[in-house]
Amino acid sequence: MAVVGAGLGGLATAARLATLGHDVTVLEQAAAVGGKLGWFSRDGHSFDTGPSLLTWPQVHRDLFAATGAPLEDVVDLVRLDPAVHYRFADGRRLSMPGTPEGVPGALDDALGAGAGREWTDLMRRAASMWRISEEPFLRTPLDGAATLARLSRRPADVATIAPWRTLRGLGERCLRRPELRVLLDRYATYSGSDPRRAPAVLATVPYVEQAFGSWYVRGGLHRLGRAVAERAADRGAVVRTGSAVRRVLLEGGRAAGVELADGEVVAADVVVSGADAAAVYGDLLPPDRRTARVRAGLRRATPSLSGFVLLLALRGRTPGLAHHTVLFPDDYDAEFDAVFGTGRHRGAPCPVPDPTVYISAPDDPVLRPDDDSESWFVLVNAPPHRPDGGVDWDEPGLADRYSAQLLDVMARRGLDVRHRLKWSVARSPADLARDTGSVGGSIYGTSSNGVRAAFLRPGNVSPVPGLFLVGGSAHPGGGLPLVALSAEIVAGLVGPA
Repeated sequence: MAVVGAGLGGLATAARLATLGHDVTVLEQAAAVGGKLGWFSRDGHSFDTGPSLLTWPQVHRDLFAATGAPLEDVVDLVRLDPAVHYRFADGRRLSMPGTPEGVPGALDDALGAGAGREWTDLMRRAASMWRISEEPFLRTPLDGAATLARLSRRPADVATIAPWRTLRGLGERCLRRPELRVLLDRYATYSGSDPRRAPAVLATVPYVEQAFGSWYVRGGLHRLGRAVAERAADRGAVVRTGSAVRRVLLEGGRAAGVELADGEVVAADVVVSGADAAAVYGDLLPPDRRTARVRAGLRRATPSLSGFVLLLALRGRTPGLAHHTVLFPDDYDAEFDAVFGTGRHRGAPCPVPDPTVYISAPDDPVLRPDDDSESWFVLVNAPPHRPDGGVDWDEPGLADRYSAQLLDVMARRGLDVRHRLKWSVARSPADLARDTGSVGGSIYGTSSNGVRAAFLRPGNVSPVPGLFLVGGSAHPGGGLPLVALSAEIVAGLVGPA
């Protein structure tokens, strides 16, 4: 059995299938495992270059329990409290508690009496959405109309999910305060989407974050990827880095292995791909009438947003700095217009002039050379790399100009670190595309823009027998918990050796 890609999805699948008795070989193009769970170190400063937050840890506990020793035996999980500190454009500040009990009071204190009740009422509905959708959608293979049917057996459930309503529409209906609507809109970006087009059911994302907590892996989240790789190897899987896959081989109409970039052939009766689905169907497979519908769907779908990252090595410490800080702009819609090329930027996506700024600054000695320094991971939403008809992030000077612009934005919003900067490293969507193989650097493959978008995402079972897909670009979607669920689904489909 061949697994393409040593991101979390591929590694988790390898660990599960090796435990089930399969001979598994994982083939990774990069020099290290982890995929988007990347890591960068220089001069004692270290950074996670991908996810900075772990939610719904039970999914990962299930993975480790199914394959050997418990999760907590191999990584040190730390629950974050506060989960995140928000700064709004009007100067208001909110430290969101890491446990649900403290949320209403914190919202009342920051945004006025009654804000906590508004948000709590919405989260109560989100909890109902979660109960309705978790098992029949997130934990089950995607099956087109049949999947929709599983979610619509009871009219009351349909009314709760409200598939005709967007996340923005849900916020406008349920939340009176504009700051709360901004908070809700933010969660569309967890699937790389626009809240004005993403489905209302994404309200389950903040519910999960509050109900199950926000967590950090001491030493960096990249350690989770390494732990899953070690578990796969312990169970007998072979993990090969520096082994780029050129194409999936077919024999008798089904997957029969892969060919590497150097011409080596790795025979396999089953191929599991953790590569970007667009790359799988566009590059790794030959044109085939069986895959025509999937390829057409991928062409029609809106790619998810990407991200522009700054890794900042700073002198000194910032008093009261939270693990996560979010700086909101005055005009959130302008950000989504720029990223997706809509509205005032119709047909012409561009780097966001005044973006939301996400700062991850763990208070973790492993990430800094001494106690008088900090390592900040700074992320802003960005359009994917598209040299033809979009943003060419390889344009000479663009990354440097935008880096300076972002430091100015942070300064205007009260976090001026320009005088403390030892050095910085910029990572554009073009860099993300090269490093991870994601098309254009789209973090989640396709977005959830459109009420049916989640049901049009490439399924775990490909139209080619013997070929399966895992990872953030396949069902059930992006983000560490859903990627781990995709591996659970595929392992269940393949079954024991």
